Amino acid sequence: MSTECELQLFCPKPKADRCAQAIVKEAKRIEKKYSFYNPSSVLSRINTRENQILDQETKNLLQMAKHYYEVTGGLFDVTVATLKVCYRYKTTKELETCLKSMLPYVGAHRFKVVKNKIIFDNPYTKIDLGGFAKEYAVDRALLEVKKMKIPSAIINFGGDIYIHGKKPDLKEFKIGIKDPRNPQRFIKFLELSDCAVTTSAHYERSITIEGRSHSHIISPRGFSKALSTTVIAPSALEAGVYSTALSIEGCLASPHRVLFIY
Repeated sequence: MSTECELQLFCPKPKADRCAQAIVKEAKRIEKKYSFYNPSSVLSRINTRENQILDQETKNLLQMAKHYYEVTGGLFDVTVATLKVCYRYKTTKELETCLKSMLPYVGAHRFKVVKNKIIFDNPYTKIDLGGFAKEYAVDRALLEVKKMKIPSAIINFGGDIYIHGKKPDLKEFKIGIKDPRNPQRFIKFLELSDCAVTTSAHYERSITIEGRSHSHIISPRGFSKALSTTVIAPSALEAGVYSTALSIEGCLASPHRVLFIY
């Protein structure tokens, strides 16, 4: 997942070991299948137009991506990967010229899912499931925890977190939110159970061009303006969608609890 991943499983060790092994196996499967940079991944073969036929899991994910594109008014958009070709330029002028030429091919409306096929309306649009797949992996990990009837757990894939149940002493888990201006300290602690919390931030990942730092979170409306956005939702996938969208445009109405926009 190109990030630190952590599991805390509160149960006898043999059961915890079995669950952890199942989660690692599933996470690696998802990573391999949907890697943007692995040329043999299912996603890469879709992006190169080598494959149009979708298995049921991929079809479901792409349909969800299109749904969230619509409900966020285009703010959450898996096709911003189309703009990644512009990252190789070293000057602001080259970057802006490239972005202008590629923007017409960005937007989830540039592809459609018909039965078990994906159809693009041009040869340039690319899809990156990125954090979408990582958050999906968190939700899949939760299924393993529930299947093994583990009462308490924290699943944390690079800051995309699901808190399952309460601690063995029946108190809620305490989750810290980092200060985006000083990541060595926390600005708030949350006491949570049975929910997902995700933070979209660019203080640890950014693009530097001509000495100017830009967020790695981009959209057709420009780079992310917020340093950090935290959302609580019933699933990691949905929390991640809205924390990403809100980091681009903070006035978006969210059906979930929005904690911070900095």
